[in-house]
Amino acid sequence: MAERRVKIGSSVGLHARPAKLFCTAAQQRSVKIQIATADGTRGPVDAASILSVMGLGVQSGEEVVLTSTDDADGESALDALAELLAQDLDATPV
Repeated sequence: MAERRVKIGSSVGLHARPAKLFCTAAQQRSVKIQIATADGTRGPVDAASILSVMGLGVQSGEEVVLTSTDDADGESALDALAELLAQDLDATPV
């Protein structure tokens, strides 16, 4: 299982625009990705589901864990999604 830990860079956390950008990127991957809070209290949920991702209530600076059961394609997908989450998606044009 591939895994990445990343702190949320968006100043508003994973709400509305940041969640939409993240979920759209996850939907474009050929592997299934899940996201959960690093403390394990919320998730894991499907990273491609905007309602599920927003339902996590992840705040700015909070650490999340991205996982994929596909080790080969999952590694590159997780790298790209982790890099996206580390940015302030409300300030940075994507």
